[in-house]
Amino acid sequence: MFNRDTLFLLPRKKLGNWKFDEEVAEVFPDMIRRSVPGYSDLISMIGLLSRHCVQSHSSIYDLGCALGAAIVSVQKNIKVIGCKMIAVDNSSAMTNRCRHYINSFNFNTPVEVLTMDACQVPIHNASLVLLNFTLQFIPIDKRQKLLDSIWNGMNSKGVLVLSEKLSFSDQDIESLLLKIHYDFKRDNGYSALEIQQKNKMLNSVMITETLDAHKKRLEKAGFHTSQLWFQSINFASLLAFKRNLN
Repeated sequence: MFNRDTLFLLPRKKLGNWKFDEEVAEVFPDMIRRSVPGYSDLISMIGLLSRHCVQSHSSIYDLGCALGAAIVSVQKNIKVIGCKMIAVDNSSAMTNRCRHYINSFNFNTPVEVLTMDACQVPIHNASLVLLNFTLQFIPIDKRQKLLDSIWNGMNSKGVLVLSEKLSFSDQDIESLLLKIHYDFKRDNGYSALEIQQKNKMLNSVMITETLDAHKKRLEKAGFHTSQLWFQSINFASLLAFKRNLN
């Protein structure tokens, strides 16, 4: 049973920039369930996707792995042999818990958990790469280089999962979906104060972009085929293919 997120239930005198520290890691499963619509469904679908996209004797990368939910979902669905998984997060609070969580299962596919910047990870022999709500925390001027590196390190027919909170150029749509997302969090038990304090801390470190901006960056990297395969309110996930799947 996970701990309930009550980190911002009371007013804080000083709100700095958001950090994935020990406090956040301890309540992260509850936090993301109550904050990101459709998150558990997306994690399950990534597992199903891996049945069809993971190639034998290849590598699977999760860049921004948090506590390892996607890693476990993929592990449960791998149907081929000789694979290895590399789970990466720049928060030691996350990776320490991720190792413990993964080790609680008896999986055949080995997992290496690394505490490092996703932009510094060398990608090799990859058939599946996961970027789940990670790119939005990376400075915009570094995002293209990361996607270029992923494309260059992928096998033929490799697949990238890119999941992000979206912004919208149409301000009416942007406003409406933000209001719906606010209601989603309120209906999941967060107070107006909790939402306000979290938003203030996130605003300077989480920079969202439009779907079109993501697709253009993917195309520039070499992913000439990308497809929206999941969206819930203003949270979405794209599949990007190194080469069209047959």
